[in-house]
Amino acid sequence: MTAVGDTTGTTLDRRAVISLLRRLRSPEGQSNPQPVWHQLRALGDVVPAPWGGYLVTGYDVCSEVLRGRNWLVPDLAWQARQPNAERWQAPATQAVSRGLFRLNAPVHTSQRRALGNLFGRTTLDALAPLVAAQTKRVVDELAERICRDGEADFVPIVSDRLPVLTVGEWLDVPARHHAHILDFTHRQVHLQELLPTKSELAVSAQATADMREFFTGLIRERRADPGSNVISGWIRYWDEQFPGDPAAADETVYDLTMFITTASLETTATLLANVVWLLGRSEEQWQWLWRNPEHIDDAIEEALRYDPPIHVNTRIAADDTVLAGTPIAKDEMVHVMYGAAAHDPRRNENPECFDILRNGAHMTFGGGAHYCVGAALARLEARTLLTELLGRFRALRPVSAPTYAPRMVFRRVTSLKVTT
Repeated sequence: MTAVGDTTGTTLDRRAVISLLRRLRSPEGQSNPQPVWHQLRALGDVVPAPWGGYLVTGYDVCSEVLRGRNWLVPDLAWQARQPNAERWQAPATQAVSRGLFRLNAPVHTSQRRALGNLFGRTTLDALAPLVAAQTKRVVDELAERICRDGEADFVPIVSDRLPVLTVGEWLDVPARHHAHILDFTHRQVHLQELLPTKSELAVSAQATADMREFFTGLIRERRADPGSNVISGWIRYWDEQFPGDPAAADETVYDLTMFITTASLETTATLLANVVWLLGRSEEQWQWLWRNPEHIDDAIEEALRYDPPIHVNTRIAADDTVLAGTPIAKDEMVHVMYGAAAHDPRRNENPECFDILRNGAHMTFGGGAHYCVGAALARLEARTLLTELLGRFRALRPVSAPTYAPRMVFRRVTSLKVTT
């Protein structure tokens, strides 16, 4: 059993917690979630969720959950034990739960080992020129649009496109398919909300069907005509693990391809848009970084802390335990609130201040066995883009505040108008 942090001992009003979570999904909460995070933290490090389980708000407690061996992800075995069959047995939920982020040991260990150091130094060095070329391409288009119209929307021109151009080139997926991949990724993610509606699950189900049709077709093509590309390499590896059973190998390759592709798009796109919004809204801050480009990495880390692309992650208690003085029963859910944790003043002083030189702490890429496999690639894309933007624009200013999709879990900037 483990114990971390402290609780207030306050009797919580269920309606108050529901109200805060609704605000987090509202336009007001999307544009500025910090007051909601502050109020949730004020309720305690571990806050009972209205639907059961707990919201975890304090930095140290969130770290304990993400890194502790007593906490699992809600895999298919856990889902099968839940009474809410409509939610957990939905086709989209079942399909996405075969992805790496919803696997526990030993299956997770096996698949993670098969990927190796997916974005290690050798891979990143090989990708860097490709990322640089794609970055120049989208920034050229941004500059042309601003020159022509006086302003441009950064999201469809740059932040949505650069991740799919990068991953598409890495997986050798032709550019004509990129818009389709983005479309089903945006639709499929609804099922990962804390309480998805029936209509959201239906949208996710259709997106999952579209995703399966596309990726199984891609894998079939690679099996028929293998090459030196990443997917062909995965096929060869899993053929060795499932000798004489190519269908099992292809299913595993599908799960990996689906997970790696979709997981690397929206989160990175949000990071790229956030960096431009957080730096560009202060001309003095943009000018300072323009004069001090050696702090580009510091600016990216502070953007990751200040507004994480994922606001909530979920874990399950492997055994009866105690967290921050709160007894947690085996199989109970806890929801790690990344944003609330990163703005915990006990860990990051004056957390509402965006400070490039903070050198603060965040858990935006998770922790422990499920640390994000694409963290290094996301940082490479952000670093390359910010370097290109600073080299091209002495100033890049938002015309207005960004707009967001009405979500609580996966953050998504849908529009960010900018000018020079």
